[in-house]
Amino acid sequence: MAIFYLFIGLLALTMIDVPIAVGLGVVAVIGIIIMHGVSSLPNVAMGMYHGATNFPLLAIPLFVLAGAIMNSSGISRRLIAFVSSLFGFVRGGLAFVTIGSSMVFAEISGSAVADVAALGSILIPAMQRKGYPTPFAAAVMSSSATLAVIIPPSIPMVIYAVIANTSVVKLFVAGIVPGLLGGLLLMGAAYWFAVRNNYPIEERFQFSQVWRTFKEASWSLVLPAVVLGSIFGGIVTATEGAGIAVLAALVLGLLVYRELDLAHLKEAMIDGAVQTSVVMLLVASSAVIGAFLSELQAPQQLATSMSSFTNNKYLILLMLNFLFLFLGLFLHSAAAIVLVVPIIMPLVIATGIDPVHFGLIVTINLGIGQQTPPVASVLMTSCAIAKADIWEVSRVNIWFILVLVFVLLLCTYVPFVPMALVNYFYH
Repeated sequence: MAIFYLFIGLLALTMIDVPIAVGLGVVAVIGIIIMHGVSSLPNVAMGMYHGATNFPLLAIPLFVLAGAIMNSSGISRRLIAFVSSLFGFVRGGLAFVTIGSSMVFAEISGSAVADVAALGSILIPAMQRKGYPTPFAAAVMSSSATLAVIIPPSIPMVIYAVIANTSVVKLFVAGIVPGLLGGLLLMGAAYWFAVRNNYPIEERFQFSQVWRTFKEASWSLVLPAVVLGSIFGGIVTATEGAGIAVLAALVLGLLVYRELDLAHLKEAMIDGAVQTSVVMLLVASSAVIGAFLSELQAPQQLATSMSSFTNNKYLILLMLNFLFLFLGLFLHSAAAIVLVVPIIMPLVIATGIDPVHFGLIVTINLGIGQQTPPVASVLMTSCAIAKADIWEVSRVNIWFILVLVFVLLLCTYVPFVPMALVNYFYH
């Protein structure tokens, strides 16, 4: 019953526009006061401090900053030109360019919102000028941006790894195959739309054009290879890799391309600080409510009740998929992770589900949630750039969402897909 009362209290606060992070802290403090009295309140501050001082969380502002610097340095524009030279000869080629650029940009930003904000301002107007319907342009940009939370590095993966006390590097490795598969399947869906509606072919394939754009983007392509290679090779941790990403982006922006100025750098740093503060407040609040629920043994009770209903691992995974898809309608990914993961981890462990495998499932679920109204942060951003009605875009986007749901089900019930590389490198 404690979980029910906490959820009702949090829902009531959310409905009156109280930020979720503040709402989590309020319901936790009320519960602690009821159980232990006002004298226990100093422990709340200590719990929030310890919850927010995990070293891996430093990766979040650093990856956000690296992505912002990339966008301000002309790196994004060069990547788009290179991908365009590869796919421009295909019917509906600009949709392929959008998806391919999102996959490359995802290897640095780790944020779907950053992806759509950085690339959408360039690619959505380009598609509109070429005669692509605005809802289609916004839907392709929105759905492909979700790859940024599946392909490493991924900010939701970092948060999950801290909350679930598992390896963030293994999570990054687990996201490689599903991310690439998702990108290819989205391209297939976009091609189906293009052929059906006779969308234009941008340009004929020219090797000279590919070579020219490759040379211009070569340093940009080296950046993710160096960062991810050093992380996967065990040379640096994910947090240290994020620091390398920032340093490399600064070197490219200031010394190689020379397009980064102090105004853009200041804007990128402020954006990183704002996004980080929101996430850190959520994590700090979740530490308090997590300790309170653990004291009540609520997670263990939930695990026991679900286990008494069924011991089938795959049926439990199905129920958890429905839970996270539902939460994705109303909560941002960080909020859903910090609110729910501490409660259900005992069930996950008791059922014999690999925490890394489950972390990828959670990430894909919440990536889909960024596409489904009413919250739909990524979809909202894409619609704002395209100046399109969200429901018109959603009618097109539903087909791309179905592709992502297929990837989710494949990763859930065929663990070999996400875990093959993890098992190869770490077992």
